[in-house]
Amino acid sequence: MSRYGMVIDTRRCIGCHSCSVACKIANNLPEGNWWNRILTVGGPTMDTASGEFPNNEMEFVPLNCQHCENPACVKVCPVGATYKDPETGVVRQDYDKCIGCRMCMSACPYSGVRSFNWEEPKYSVDHAVGDFDVPPHQKHVVEKCTFCYQRVARNEKPACMELCPGRARYWGDFDDPESEVSQLIRDREYMQLLPEMGTNPSTYYLV
Repeated sequence: MSRYGMVIDTRRCIGCHSCSVACKIANNLPEGNWWNRILTVGGPTMDTASGEFPNNEMEFVPLNCQHCENPACVKVCPVGATYKDPETGVVRQDYDKCIGCRMCMSACPYSGVRSFNWEEPKYSVDHAVGDFDVPPHQKHVVEKCTFCYQRVARNEKPACMELCPGRARYWGDFDDPESEVSQLIRDREYMQLLPEMGTNPSTYYLV
C-alpha cells in the first residue's frame, strides 16, 4: 500500500488559479463546482492584501480535499460511498453508492472542499470535456477532489500540477522515503491544516 499525497510550496504559489481551472476541465466539473480553490491570506476578500500601502501583505493557500490518513468523512458515511483506496490511500467517492445524506460534508473539518449536486449537473458547453475516463456527475451526490485517481491509475500526475506556472505543487508517495514529497517535508519547514483534528492530511504546505 502507498500513501499518495501532495506538497504545495506556498512561497511559489502566485494565486493565478490555473490549478483550479485545470482541475475543473480535466474532471468535467459542473457549473458552480470547484474542487480546488485558492484562498487569500490577506484582506477580507479574494486577491486582496492586508495592511496599508506600502506595507501590504498577501499570500495564497490552495485548498482541496486533504485526503487524510485518518479521514473523518469515511467514518460517518453510512453506505461506504466515501472510502480510502487501499492501494493509494486516496479518499474517494462512489457516486453510485452515495445517498446524498451529506454526513461526510458535516464531518469534514476542512470547509468547502466538498460540493453537493442539488439538481441535475449543468455545463457551460454542450459536450463533455477533460479526461475520457472521468465518471459522469450525478444529481443528489457529494463530490470532491479525487487527486485525479483516473490519471494516477495511468501513472500520471493530477491535473492541477499540469498548468502551475510557479511549479508550486509536488506529487508522490509519502510511504517512499526517497520520493520527492518525502524529501521535501524532511528538508523544509511545513504545515498541515488543522493538525489538532487528528486527521493527518496528505497535503503538506511548505512555508
